[in-house]
Amino acid sequence: MISTVVWGTGNTGRAAIRAVAAHPALALSAVIVHDPAKVGRDAGELGGLGHRLGIAATDDIEAVLAAGPRAVVYAATGDIRPDEALADVVRAIRAGAVVVTPSMYALYDPRSAPAELRDPVLAAVEAGGGSLFVSGVDPGWGNDVLPLLISGLGTTVDAIRCQEIFDYSTYDQPDSVRYLIGMGMPMDYAPPMLAPTVPTMVWGGQIRLMARALDVELDEIRETLERCPLDATVSTRTMGGFEAGTQGAVRFEVQGIVGGEPRIVVEHITRIHPSCAPGWPAPPDGTGAHRVIIEGRPRIEVTVEATDEDENRSAGGNATAVGRLVSAVDWLVDAPPGLYDALDVPLRPAVGRLGRRRR
Repeated sequence: MISTVVWGTGNTGRAAIRAVAAHPALALSAVIVHDPAKVGRDAGELGGLGHRLGIAATDDIEAVLAAGPRAVVYAATGDIRPDEALADVVRAIRAGAVVVTPSMYALYDPRSAPAELRDPVLAAVEAGGGSLFVSGVDPGWGNDVLPLLISGLGTTVDAIRCQEIFDYSTYDQPDSVRYLIGMGMPMDYAPPMLAPTVPTMVWGGQIRLMARALDVELDEIRETLERCPLDATVSTRTMGGFEAGTQGAVRFEVQGIVGGEPRIVVEHITRIHPSCAPGWPAPPDGTGAHRVIIEGRPRIEVTVEATDEDENRSAGGNATAVGRLVSAVDWLVDAPPGLYDALDVPLRPAVGRLGRRRR
């Protein structure tokens, strides 16, 4: 059994606890929390399992890493604390652990990552013998392994489009939704996540990774952006009210240009309420989905809907991101130390988990 730590117990960390507990090759050895109110609480409770796992959460990072865990699922956010997240991950790799995380966007494609991010990781790998694999859902499997797999079913492929279409009122991170994305903010507010070059920083690695897998050369990466105000004030179950005239929907594309045309596209269409931007694409049930469209012969369209935690679509997305990462742990443990990407790490069947009871 591979001793595995879950670091962080927010939206992603809850799912990580459940995934590690269910994996037949992994043994949950510790849970690291930052909130003092969570210290001492049982991991099963924090993970929403409905039963105890006999592991008390701790904020003693040094003691956990000193125990020599073989793997760490780093689930703490990197959106608003990128430097701290990098330092945490490097620390775990130096302790000899295989680290999997969705929290470091620039390292989804390590080959194109800035040296100031890549070099400390490579130095930690060399010093400690650990490894790193960064992935998720979008960015993640929704715009790397899934579109690449589906592209292989085509006779000819003209373009690949990867879409995330979501009602963001289901996304239980109010600060990110309001201040990073700008939902409910005045239309003259400049959301940090939508600033020029930022979408390319987050999703450009996925474009480059797909281009590399398809053996095509990119001319450049372009961005497009549309924002739409709410026509009327709306109320949401999880995040309260959003005023008429404030931002209610966003649509942007990160485009990989090949031969002068957008051939590899990552597109986000996000709303705070289904009534906003009715002319834009919508998910089948109005809540959320990830979709891949292969334009070519034949035209192929695949839509993935995942639910978890009382049928919550955003929680379902988090769970699939965690599933991709946790399923990679035993493969990474057997592989040489290194910095890996989605083309290196296979997506494998759920061996040993079919019909398995939750612990």
